[in-house]
Amino acid sequence: MDGYTYYGVALMRRPGPALDQGIVTHIPRSPVDPVLAARQYAIYQETVASAGWRVYEVDPAPDHPDAVFVEDTLVVCEGLAVVTRPGAEERRGEVGGAEAAARALGLRVEHITAPGTLEGGDVLQVGTCVYVGLGGRTNAAGADQLEALLGPLGRKVERVALREVLHLKSAVTALPDGTLIGLPELVDSGALPPLRRAPEEPGAHVLPLGGRDVLVSASAPETIHELTAERWRVLPVDISEFEKLEACVTCLSVLVPHADGRD
Repeated sequence: MDGYTYYGVALMRRPGPALDQGIVTHIPRSPVDPVLAARQYAIYQETVASAGWRVYEVDPAPDHPDAVFVEDTLVVCEGLAVVTRPGAEERRGEVGGAEAAARALGLRVEHITAPGTLEGGDVLQVGTCVYVGLGGRTNAAGADQLEALLGPLGRKVERVALREVLHLKSAVTALPDGTLIGLPELVDSGALPPLRRAPEEPGAHVLPLGGRDVLVSASAPETIHELTAERWRVLPVDISEFEKLEACVTCLSVLVPHADGRD
């Protein structure tokens, strides 16, 4: 379509029948409505597609309740897909389908191997800097392996100690201009540049979709108001059923940009 910006491919994976059995670490467990979750996933998918991303669905993994959180299985940088080794052992069966999808897209594939553990939710890429959260699902060996893989691509890896939080991107994400937004009390903020405090917990999670488009949870109304006033094009999505499993807007996709940002 003439004049239509096509940014690349968004890898996603449909929620499975056992979603309500997903791992919960730092919040109380509450019932998950699988029908509502499926509806929310579909709207999330449509919203990302409307911003210029072609959705590619990873093969389902019905035996893995957390498989919908596909972000944790891959780290994509330029033409490289790093297949992770999740810190939660019961999630390691999720990575095979994600690797197959990466290969189908023509990405070069490398792996995190034992004793390293790494989950994509702990990896925040901001320009040429890659922040890696340590202390939860990702260990120092995993960060070291990622550094060895991304160094030749001109990336610098910075390690960030986590406090009582599941992943780095549960606490800190980045706006399209590189500004970090989050909750500084959940991380060793000394390892990060100045951090803008989110007005509410879900507002710590933003997903840049290209240009001025930013995906934000509908449960962060104050953040939506602030960002809209700053002329970001905010795309709110309701992911309440996934938030019951400590998920955020980044967890449900892996963005694979085109080199030039266009089709």
